[in-house]
Amino acid sequence: MMQALPQSQDQQQKLTFDEFLTQCPEDGGRYELHYGAIVEMRPTGPHEQVGGFISDQLTLEIYRLGLPYFIPRSCLVKPSEEFEAYLPDIIVLNRETVGTDPYWKKASTISIGVSAKLVIEVVSTNWRVDYSKKLAEYELLRIPEYWIVDYRGLGAKRLIGSPKEPTVSVYVLSDDEYSVALFKGSDRILSPTFPALNLTVDQLIQASESAN
Repeated sequence: MMQALPQSQDQQQKLTFDEFLTQCPEDGGRYELHYGAIVEMRPTGPHEQVGGFISDQLTLEIYRLGLPYFIPRSCLVKPSEEFEAYLPDIIVLNRETVGTDPYWKKASTISIGVSAKLVIEVVSTNWRVDYSKKLAEYELLRIPEYWIVDYRGLGAKRLIGSPKEPTVSVYVLSDDEYSVALFKGSDRILSPTFPALNLTVDQLIQASESAN
């Protein structure tokens, strides 16, 4: 769920990414930049439960295998579009390469795909952004793996099939383009970054319902 912050008259000019870094509210909230406007991300409880469950599973896998990866509390992605900034629900970074990113040390931000191993967006009512703008930008940055976790089956039928049902779309980069595999129900989600990961879409649905 997204909500644009009200702008004063002198804020009507579109913000660039670097201007966003200096003007973004420092109140502990989650903010992105869309079309030059600061947008507050207001996820629901189930959205947070799904994201937290996935993050926990990936963290366990990182430690079990001793991988040089970590999941930051928050990390911005600087896309090629000057008036955009994205804050993924989950991002897995590579300790061995992230330090070379010019934005990492000063702004907890990545601007080159080699900094990341995996980006995950958990779908909310603004699902079109995840399936279009973010997909295109992550591909352009050459981020090797991108998940769209559509645990409520909100995406269009052309994207998740018919009938619409909860789906995890895993996009994998090959020859600078993403190919996609769809996972539903009891399917084990196949991840090149975490090939031994034992995680199903049904488990994500259960996580979203665990507080009911």
